[in-house]
Amino acid sequence: MNRKELVYDIIRAPHVSEKSTRVADKARQIVFEVRVDATKPLIKEAVEKMFNVQVAHVTVLNMKGKRKQSGRIAGKRQDWKKAYVRLKPGQDIDFMGTK
Repeated sequence: MNRKELVYDIIRAPHVSEKSTRVADKARQIVFEVRVDATKPLIKEAVEKMFNVQVAHVTVLNMKGKRKQSGRIAGKRQDWKKAYVRLKPGQDIDFMGTK
């Protein structure tokens, strides 16, 4: 996979939760679920190309998969990576497509 294809495969989905909504309102940060092998520069480039915005800062967290049990069968969810993307002033990402 070349770099151009990789950039569009970095971001899996926006991560929607109470905390991500609060962070979006207060600090102009958007939270994304990204590939486990994604780096900060690749995440920044992917967000800028996909949403046509300017990124000020990227923070990355490695999330451990939760252990789950159903009866005697134990399992574990996959580990994943979360990226907090801070946008420059005046920039915004509209996921709903309404303005």
